[in-house]
Amino acid sequence: MLIREANTRDAEGITAIYNDAVVHTTAIWNDQVVDVANRLSWLADRQKSGYPVLVAVDDDGGVLGYASFGDWRAWDGYRHTAEHSVYVHTDRRGIGIGEALLRALIQHAQRIGKHVLVAGIEANNQASISLHQKLGFEHVGHLKQVGAKFGQWLDLVFLQRILDTRSTPERDISHG
Repeated sequence: MLIREANTRDAEGITAIYNDAVVHTTAIWNDQVVDVANRLSWLADRQKSGYPVLVAVDDDGGVLGYASFGDWRAWDGYRHTAEHSVYVHTDRRGIGIGEALLRALIQHAQRIGKHVLVAGIEANNQASISLHQKLGFEHVGHLKQVGAKFGQWLDLVFLQRILDTRSTPERDISHG
């Protein structure tokens, strides 16, 4: 398995993993599947913003999983915080691909100076919660019945990991 930056050739594999999660899981709280053009646009937007989209690929280049992060909230004061997502092909879950992708995301976030990574996870997704806790994420919140899918209310838990030991953010020239 190789983890690398995604490119346009990976869009079909990313789309298939995304759509499987939409149709079969509560990992993504959307009801509609997307097409490859949608994921190509998403990929281009992430890359334009300077955020990673990583893929785990097999020896033949098949996408086993993908991960990314982006702005947590749109306001300037949140610029040191990112929210991430990790998705693994349904047939490849539980063998370390998600962990490898999340470790790579953490390293990338540290390299570009992010201070906190946030995970929003459906409260019954114990596999994802456990993975995050294994990698140093702490449970910091639980929002009850804020989502709905498959005819049921969904709770959202938040986990976060502080990535560095800065006691204060660096001064930004544009922010005084």
